[in-house]
Amino acid sequence: MTTKYAETEQRQAAVKHVGRPVDRVDGRAKTTGEARYAAEHRYPGMAHAALVHATVARGRIEAVDTEAARAVPGVIEVLTHENAPAMKPAPKSSLMNPSSLASGTTVNYLATDEVHWNGQPVAVVVAETPETATHAASLVRVAYRELPAVVDFAAEEPNAVQQKGNVLQPAAGDKGDAVAALAAAPVSVDLRFTTPPEHHNAIEPHATIAVWDGDHLTVHESTQTIAWLRAHLALRFGIPERAIRVLSPYVGGGFGGKGPIWAGTLLTVLAARETARPVRLALTREGVYRTVGGRTPTVQRVALGADNDGDLTALIHTSVTMKGRIGGMPEGVVSPSRHLYDAATIHLRQRLVQLDLLANTAMRAPGDSVGSFALESAMDELACELGIDPIELRMRNEPARNPMDGKRFTHRMLREAYEVGAERFGWRERDPRPGSMRDGRWLVGMGVATAYHPSLMLPADVTVRLAADGGVVVRCGLQEIGVGVATVQAQIAADELGVPLEVVRVEIGDSELPTGPGAGGSVQTASAAAGVLEACRKLKESALALARRAPDSPLRGRRLDDLEARDGGLYHGGRGETYAAILARAGRDHLEAGGRTGMLKFLAKTLNERRRWVKAASGAHFCEVRVDRDTGEVRVSRWLGMFDVGRVINAKTAAAQLRGGIVMGIGMALSEATQVDPRTGRIMNPGLSEYHVPAHADIPRIDVRWLDVPDPTMPLGLLGIGEVGITGVAAAVANAVRHATGKRVLDLP
Repeated sequence: MTTKYAETEQRQAAVKHVGRPVDRVDGRAKTTGEARYAAEHRYPGMAHAALVHATVARGRIEAVDTEAARAVPGVIEVLTHENAPAMKPAPKSSLMNPSSLASGTTVNYLATDEVHWNGQPVAVVVAETPETATHAASLVRVAYRELPAVVDFAAEEPNAVQQKGNVLQPAAGDKGDAVAALAAAPVSVDLRFTTPPEHHNAIEPHATIAVWDGDHLTVHESTQTIAWLRAHLALRFGIPERAIRVLSPYVGGGFGGKGPIWAGTLLTVLAARETARPVRLALTREGVYRTVGGRTPTVQRVALGADNDGDLTALIHTSVTMKGRIGGMPEGVVSPSRHLYDAATIHLRQRLVQLDLLANTAMRAPGDSVGSFALESAMDELACELGIDPIELRMRNEPARNPMDGKRFTHRMLREAYEVGAERFGWRERDPRPGSMRDGRWLVGMGVATAYHPSLMLPADVTVRLAADGGVVVRCGLQEIGVGVATVQAQIAADELGVPLEVVRVEIGDSELPTGPGAGGSVQTASAAAGVLEACRKLKESALALARRAPDSPLRGRRLDDLEARDGGLYHGGRGETYAAILARAGRDHLEAGGRTGMLKFLAKTLNERRRWVKAASGAHFCEVRVDRDTGEVRVSRWLGMFDVGRVINAKTAAAQLRGGIVMGIGMALSEATQVDPRTGRIMNPGLSEYHVPAHADIPRIDVRWLDVPDPTMPLGLLGIGEVGITGVAAAVANAVRHATGKRVLDLP
């Protein structure tokens, strides 16, 4: 066990709030029903909207019959392309234009008679009650002139073209001649993997309430990106950002699907303006599938060559993914192969097909979750071919520097994660022979896989206010998507200022607050923490400056770096003053300071760091499965995730996030798949009765642990937790099935 890891328990004894399993500050509000989500607000005269979805994949609307819908008592308006005013078109995507990054699709809804995918909203019904709106929407009749559509991913895969990359997400890479090295390798595997489309199933479906007051707009929204939503609405509706207020204090789950702005949000705002009424639209579960993108399907090839000792001589990883013709996010499927193994030669390529389907979008650990399935499965198969323990093979090829470009890692402790995890899981008890471990009719298998996800940050503005009564208010337009963001920022502020956690209040979820980062890519906690740390330091400097003015202050002549923030004030040894005493003497009722990172500064810093080093969260998954020898039924019976995620701010919320990622990964492995009709492009299982997410009976007790060693380049040393938990999970299950049965799983689920 490493010295750093062994020191963790000693360091934990010295911390105050950071690192502790602190209960969520919003726990009572959520469990008592006090917390109100987007669809739960009420306004006088509020109307309700329902969407009408296209039933063809591509075509033009020839006629819309709304007469029966309008005749339903309680219907206020039916908006179609024939009577709805056009919104401004979606902007082209650009890193310098946040609103452009928020576009779910490029379609200008109800401003065209064109249909681009099966499910596109072609009409909006507004009525006095949600039941009336839904019934009337079912009566709208639309006639189409169908046009040829390309919707079959499997059939189009051979026609894929090279994907365009960018500085943040390359789509290709070469190190030496991997093709020749593979051909010459004494031992090799060459495998083809597929993963299906998948959909988000957050507990809270997407919902919007839009209220116009003249040219001022208030929007209650279930969103992961308050700032981007505000900027996007300003552009689409031609009003200043300052005239828009977005409120999103609680989000009932967001795994990427609530990042972009989709049709439901835009059409609710449009309907509210046209009817001069507050309008509420809560998507049905089916409506989410029809109008909100999910994860792209993939076809992947991973070929590995090695010498007889298991040293990798070649690594080839290629992929094909999809985009809708009307938008979509290319996924960095081969990204894990850039970083995980020290192969002598590497060849990476990503190709893309465009289809007449709804745009795909980010879904927890986009690219890395599906890419790690293929890479980690192939590594396991190579271990079988070599007769080497799968952990030993990985450790033999653990790089000292980034394999593709030789950049150093800011922090990488995979060896330690595997060492500690293997001991805790009992890996040495595993009989390596496939099919050798049994329990009655069950074949028992044990598998491992590496977890890996890059660590990133986004710009964040934060203010911290310290009142004379000792109360602290942290303000930032963050999104609470279920991760406990307000809790961890309160912990950070409490420790930095040396005050009790109970006196810290964190205000989030409002576009009138300082601009926060989006909740995605495991960036929110670190990004906001940087602002909180900066603001708290400025506050302490201001308090010290006030104290120095008093000739009898024990802080006179002291430097901030010599002081300790504790007991509600600043101290040097046993001498110091409380903030309350400092402010009272100065006649001040509060101090306030801000921490900020602008977009240009952020981009410059990010690009500079990417030129110098690689930083990521990582870990090791240990999985035990039982496979019924007669039916082939697979049950996951035991799980350990051992992670290197830098410093952990809240042990309770961190464990919940890591377990949640593992549960999603088990769903990816065993049950989840969006079924798309290859003839019509229609999703055939748009709901939880047909799209099977894991239930409690599918999940064993999940043991999660972490090394808790800080990364020196990140705020407080944290690396991000929300994404890394799902990476490698599907491979760990597949590898355990291979051990139990001798059969390699190549296609999910």
